[in-house]
Amino acid sequence: MTKFKPSPNDAELNPATEPSTDAADFVSAERPGHTAQGQSSSDVDFEQASFVDQAIAEVGDAQPGADEEDQIHKLQTELASAEQRVLRAHAELENYRKRANRLLEEERKYAPLSLMRDLLPILDNLERAVQSASQDGGAAGLLEGVTIVVQQLSTILQQHHCRRIEAQGAVFDPHVHEALAQVPSGQVPPGTVIDVTLPGYRLHDRVIRPSQVLVSSRPAGNAEEST
Repeated sequence: MTKFKPSPNDAELNPATEPSTDAADFVSAERPGHTAQGQSSSDVDFEQASFVDQAIAEVGDAQPGADEEDQIHKLQTELASAEQRVLRAHAELENYRKRANRLLEEERKYAPLSLMRDLLPILDNLERAVQSASQDGGAAGLLEGVTIVVQQLSTILQQHHCRRIEAQGAVFDPHVHEALAQVPSGQVPPGTVIDVTLPGYRLHDRVIRPSQVLVSSRPAGNAEEST
């Protein structure tokens, strides 16, 4: 049997039998780890990382735009205005505190002014009574004048909410009475105020001076029987 020998033209008729140079380049380009320019993947990654770092640096070095500068300037202006308002508020508060303390001190200093104004007419009447008694040479005019003054003074004290503590015949109360002594008595129950030696007064609900009183106790005979 005769062996078949390809003719020289067979290579031209079947070009796929030998890969061309372009095909080899295409295969090498598609092969993992190679690029179209013949670079490795590590070189490409390094270039990409360098590009990203350069972009970040450019963004960081970028100057703010006009809108951002306006916004910053606006915030700075508002901050300065707020600081001024805070300082002004502190100054006004300090002035108010000083003014309030001054007014309070004046109120304390001149609190009795109204009472003193009402007491002056009483002093005038006393002086008139004394003068009248000295001219007439008698005590009748003085007694009448002093009686009028006492009534007038009592009225003025009541107008200023200063009232006498009624103690005569009342049950002894240590909050408004001051017992000077105990007097045995069979006419009233024990612990009853039978005599007032000095009247007491209160301003509103506060006792200015307690009434000095004598308080009844059991008679001597009843006291011995009770023992």
